[in-house]
Amino acid sequence: MSITQQYLLDSHRARVLGEPEPPAPGRHDVGVLRELRDRRRFDAVIAGRPARGRVRYALRRWLRPRAL
Repeated sequence: MSITQQYLLDSHRARVLGEPEPPAPGRHDVGVLRELRDRRRFDAVIAGRPARGRVRYALRRWLRPRAL
C-alpha cells in the first residue's frame, strides 16, 4: 500500500469516526529538516566546534593541493 492510499484510508476512517484528519504526507518535512539542522548546529556548539561552514571547510581542506 502506498503512502497516498494509506493517507486516504486514514482520512476516510477519521471522517467516519468524527476524529480530526491526519496531516497530509510530506506536510511537515521542511520543519523536520530545519529542526534537524538546528540540532546539529547546537550539538556542534556544545562540542566546541564551529556551528556553520564545517562541510565547506572540510572540502576545502581535503581538495587543497598539498605542499611537498
